[in-house]
Amino acid sequence: MRDILSDLSDAMSDPDPVRRAQIQMKRPLPKRFYKEVSTDSTDEGHRILLDGRPLRTPGKKVLAVPAPAIAERLRAEWDGQGEEIDPAKMPVTRLINTAVDGVADNLDAVFEEIVRFAGTDMLCYRADSPTGLVERQRDGWDPIIRWAADAKGARFILVEGVMHQEQPAPTIAAFSDALSAWRDPLALACLHTVTTLTGSALLALALAEGVIDADRVWSLAHVDEDWQIEQWGTDEEAFRRRELRRGEMDVAAAVLADIPR
Repeated sequence: MRDILSDLSDAMSDPDPVRRAQIQMKRPLPKRFYKEVSTDSTDEGHRILLDGRPLRTPGKKVLAVPAPAIAERLRAEWDGQGEEIDPAKMPVTRLINTAVDGVADNLDAVFEEIVRFAGTDMLCYRADSPTGLVERQRDGWDPIIRWAADAKGARFILVEGVMHQEQPAPTIAAFSDALSAWRDPLALACLHTVTTLTGSALLALALAEGVIDADRVWSLAHVDEDWQIEQWGTDEEAFRRRELRRGEMDVAAAVLADIPR
């Protein structure tokens, strides 16, 4: 079982969902090697059992999660496989593997990367025209900026255009303090996923704090893109990429909501 999981790891770990799909199409899918999928609870957490044996990550660690709801998501993925194991249909497994094998051993680095995103957060960079886009950015993004200032003490500077604006050190420190409430491997894996898919650490934190839901996060992350689509339309490949990214974000948001606080 562990050898098969290791073979799957490359296809399940590439950060680009389209690239993952391409990798998966180039290689034959492994045959399903188990019949029964169940869960149990131990001191390690809630585990997934394949024919009574604990599931392990590609890094050979026992795959254990902090909540039964997350374990049920994993169980459903593994139980839902047909005669072959298709990593494209296992986004929760991929996310948990990332947390256990990657984030847990690099907690500080992942935490600091999210903080760095906040330093160049998309919500701080505004268009100067056309008027319609300026208004959409203001109406959608300003409430998040105000929330960060009022609730977290993180007062971000807004600029027009794309010229880099360094944020004040107290602002970044305040954001870092707020993010510290989510400093565990699985939560940071979820937050990092949302941050990289949206371009905004502020949106990711607002999602975690329950200020906005996943639908609103996605909408706010695509204010500019949606404006362009309205003006010029889109193409099938761009639409497919967007749908894959949305699926990834929804999984991260759902797992994040299931983590006990």
